[in-house]
Amino acid sequence: MEFIGLLYLAIIFLSCFAIIAFFKLAYLGLTNLRKQPPEKHEEKKSEKPPEPVYYIVEKKRARKTYSKPKEIIFKDK
Repeated sequence: MEFIGLLYLAIIFLSCFAIIAFFKLAYLGLTNLRKQPPEKHEEKKSEKPPEPVYYIVEKKRARKTYSKPKEIIFKDK
């Protein structure tokens, strides 16, 4: 009896999975059909030369120089 229950559970799961996958694929197909193909634009030759591209360059900062560490002397009482 348990085997039949597991069999029904597997059948229900697989059928639900197939139905959901079918509807998702159908929705994707419909959205792709509704999209219009991109129009081809003829590139017009511009009379102006292209504008130059400027880059922002940061200056490298000099490394800080550190002095030698100070020696700490403890007084014994």
